[in-house]
Amino acid sequence: MMPLRCHPETPAPWVRSLGARAGWGADGGLRLDYRLHADPAALRLPPTLPRRLTDGLWRHSCCEAFLLGADAPAYREVNLSPAGAWAGYGFSEYRHAAGVPPLPDPAIRCRRDGAVLTLEARIPAPWVPPGRGLRLGLSAVLERTDGSLSYWALAHPPGRPDFHHPDCFLLELER
Repeated sequence: MMPLRCHPETPAPWVRSLGARAGWGADGGLRLDYRLHADPAALRLPPTLPRRLTDGLWRHSCCEAFLLGADAPAYREVNLSPAGAWAGYGFSEYRHAAGVPPLPDPAIRCRRDGAVLTLEARIPAPWVPPGRGLRLGLSAVLERTDGSLSYWALAHPPGRPDFHHPDCFLLELER
């Protein structure tokens, strides 16, 4: 599990730790796992949502992954809600939206055991950009019960939170 770091402008003292890991699935897709240790009374989770494509998940608690393959600077963004919904976006380069073909639903499983929240996702192979290697940016948005948001990532560029920034794509996976 790699630690995600809180952006310095969005402190969250109610969070003990947040980690994430990624690996290849047998089908050529990705396995993503997030583990949060936090005060359960402070974390606001969205209500259960239908397991379907849902825009705007980043406005509340959700886990995110940014996938950069051989076709860089193009990349994909995947949002995974603990409530079960998901979203996927394509970019031709830094923050320039590009269409993506219809993609199969990822499998999302979320469990809460006291102060520990675990989200596991399986991202189907068609979501993964082509090439032998993949660079990932793993991140999360956490919403406190007062509605404030904190932003977590493997690394943060200077300035405001920006998960799309190339400095955030730190994890490398080889096929």
